[in-house]
Amino acid sequence: MRNRYLDLLRAVATVRVVIYHLTGWTALTIVFPAMSVMFALAGSLMAASLDRFGTWAVERRLRRLLPSLWVIALIAVPAMLVAGTAWDVRLLLWGFPIVDPEATGWWMQSLSHAWYLRDFLWLVLLSPLALPLFRRFPLATVLTPYVALAVLELGGFTVPPVARDLALYGGAWLLGFAHHDGHLSRLGRKRLLVMAGVLAVPAAAWVLTHPGPRGYDLNDIPLGNALWSAAFILVALGFAPMVREHRVLTVLNARALTIYLWHVPLIVAVTQVGAHFGLPVHGFAGIGWRTVVVFLLLGVVIAAVGWVEDWAAGRRPTLVPGRPVPVPVSPAPAQQPALSSSVAL
Repeated sequence: MRNRYLDLLRAVATVRVVIYHLTGWTALTIVFPAMSVMFALAGSLMAASLDRFGTWAVERRLRRLLPSLWVIALIAVPAMLVAGTAWDVRLLLWGFPIVDPEATGWWMQSLSHAWYLRDFLWLVLLSPLALPLFRRFPLATVLTPYVALAVLELGGFTVPPVARDLALYGGAWLLGFAHHDGHLSRLGRKRLLVMAGVLAVPAAAWVLTHPGPRGYDLNDIPLGNALWSAAFILVALGFAPMVREHRVLTVLNARALTIYLWHVPLIVAVTQVGAHFGLPVHGFAGIGWRTVVVFLLLGVVIAAVGWVEDWAAGRRPTLVPGRPVPVPVSPAPAQQPALSSSVAL
């Protein structure tokens, strides 16, 4: 049975990511740390899949992740080559982005958000090892990414982006494990609030004393981001209200990956076209018209290629998710005449 509250969190996170990339509003990263929430939700679902399918859960997750990426890669890679990009073997990484694939020209900015798929891929691959370790040493396992991130930040060490992001978002993924296994619900609401407060206070102190190039945008402050997100996740996943099924939740969850992959290219294209024709692209006027256009274009893209997510998930491809599919009713069989009592049996 689907947990509609988790669907609600994922839907809000997806919309929040789009609005953040449209507006750049720093406050959104604090009010709702969407990326960490998405990793926590994915960690909870990954633990459930491992319990149900064993290591085959990795194959199932990859099968749901990669086809939507391949669709946009089949457009982006030939476009880069036509634009003059020299052939590089790293272009093949768009098929399996275990490290950052090659991106040039216009696509460098338009596919800058693909890091999420790279990190997601690594966390999926590591989960069959991480889940048994978590269940044997839950507290130590959850603390490990946060300690590693603190060491990297305080020590000023330079590591590959994958290692840095695993330290940044690995804790959220493991908190998803804790949610699936019931640890958060067993702690009780009062303890969760206390723990969230213990994390939020040093997070706020670090953010206020270590602003990044965009001020207090958590994306520029990894340690503050990780601690603040952990506090948020404890409350968000620890308090699970009942949520009714809604068509909007169904659509946003069934097309979350399509929305994530395509919203940045659309924002970049709409912004550049608007600037070319002298339209405002900043301020409330610029944000207003670009938001309307981007969401309309997202609707077109969802209708055009969103069905790939249905196919990847083993569902019947549909134009609009959640629409009832009529089931053909076979005619009732003709009633046989009752047997006479004189018939020998």
